[in-house]
Amino acid sequence: MANEVVDHGRRRFLTATTAVVGGIGVVSAAVPFIKSWEPSARAKAAGAPVTQSLKKIEKGQQLIVAWRSLPVFIVNRTPAQLAQLPKEDPLLVDPKSEVEQQPKYAQNETRSIKPEWLVMVGICTHLGCVPDFYGEIKPEPFDPNWKGGYYCPCHHSRYDIAGRVYKNVPAPKNMQVPPYHFVDDTTVQIGVDPKEAG
Repeated sequence: MANEVVDHGRRRFLTATTAVVGGIGVVSAAVPFIKSWEPSARAKAAGAPVTQSLKKIEKGQQLIVAWRSLPVFIVNRTPAQLAQLPKEDPLLVDPKSEVEQQPKYAQNETRSIKPEWLVMVGICTHLGCVPDFYGEIKPEPFDPNWKGGYYCPCHHSRYDIAGRVYKNVPAPKNMQVPPYHFVDDTTVQIGVDPKEAG
């Protein structure tokens, strides 16, 4: 036995093979374990940010996306709609958006980061109905002097094209603006403030 020749090449091969098989086993066991730390699809839907391309939203059009199980309205406002905003101030409950229904970066006349893009939770502040979008500046059955915006069919609350509530309607406050930021010129992410994204 003392005279047996040790095959070093075979020993290295067996050691390397064992290490590789052991490494694969460790990785195979670790992947499901680490995956279990990730939030479930339900948890992601409940609070994860939502990223949306703006490329196909034409001027004057609205897109609705879901964030935290809420409808979020994204509107590409026209120059005519934007020009109408200051003219509506005397008719509104909170024209300067002083009640905190929006982040500070959206506490302006357009209630937005970029004037042409409105990003807003589409829930009426009266009893939680989803208002209908009437973007055109033209007479409507509910208002012969309509200048574009939102009409809630549940109890007849009306909002302008920035989601600011008109006087003498049941809704007490402007519609809410969620945290959001622009990833680039054609992409918005809802649920994350600009400072958190940087």
